Amino acid sequence: MRGQGLIILGVAILVGLAAVFLANSYLGRVEERQATTPQGMAKVAVARVPLEFGTVITPDKITLIDLPMDTLPEGTFSSVSQLLPMNRNRVALRPMAVNEPILRSKISGEGGRAAISAVLKPDMRAAAVRVGDVAGVGGFVLPGDVVDVLVTRTPPNANGGGQITDILLQKIRVIAIDQDASDSADKPIIGKTATLEVSQVDAQKLALAQQVGQISLVLANPSAVPSPAVETVSVEDLRDGAYVGGYSDKAPIYQPPMAYMPAPPPRRAKPAAASPSADTSTVLIVRGTKDSSYEVRHYGAR
Repeated sequence: MRGQGLIILGVAILVGLAAVFLANSYLGRVEERQATTPQGMAKVAVARVPLEFGTVITPDKITLIDLPMDTLPEGTFSSVSQLLPMNRNRVALRPMAVNEPILRSKISGEGGRAAISAVLKPDMRAAAVRVGDVAGVGGFVLPGDVVDVLVTRTPPNANGGGQITDILLQKIRVIAIDQDASDSADKPIIGKTATLEVSQVDAQKLALAQQVGQISLVLANPSAVPSPAVETVSVEDLRDGAYVGGYSDKAPIYQPPMAYMPAPPPRRAKPAAASPSADTSTVLIVRGTKDSSYEVRHYGAR
């Protein structure tokens, strides 16, 4: 009996070894096929699951697929080790869908974090402005939208004439609403602060405008063309379908009064001269501003 047990144990060990050998051979062939790239194709790291802004990228969220080499976008990764060297995590700076290539421009550096500065263009700045429920279009302004910025203020020379509204900036990209910087949001967000991508000079304008007036955001179509000439709206324009357009921020020019010149006295109309007779002549005598006419008889006339 003991000999039979040893034989059965030996057969089981042989069967187990054969199974391990076959499994390793199969897995090896699968890995070899996966590692082998068809001609004209390249391995590209893509998202295995949806990646939102701020998501930490780990190996379980990455997969490799074959894509044509002539269609690869710039900044792709050909392996997991290249994307995550030394197992250092990266963070998604842009939302990515399943099977979307992971690009260097969409993720942070090695061991980085989700920072607003990473998504800014080199010559742009991120400026935060205070907005309310109405000024923020009821929460329908979301990260990634394009807006026009309005400023409502009282001009220095208004003299009680009321407020005006100007278009401060046009076609400005919204980076974040409060702490949310994901441009994949599809539900209204009621926020108190909007972070806008602007140039350095426009950032200065925003800072000044918040001190002198109230900022409002107006949603714009991304394909809209900025207007080369903007108008100023005043309280005189608050009528349906009307625009006066008469507001001027220039003070009236002072005109000095003209020197006093006394008006000349009105001249009296000359009396109609009577038809002279043969025995008389008309004599006109002027005294100051008055004149008088007299008829004088000729010497020796009767």
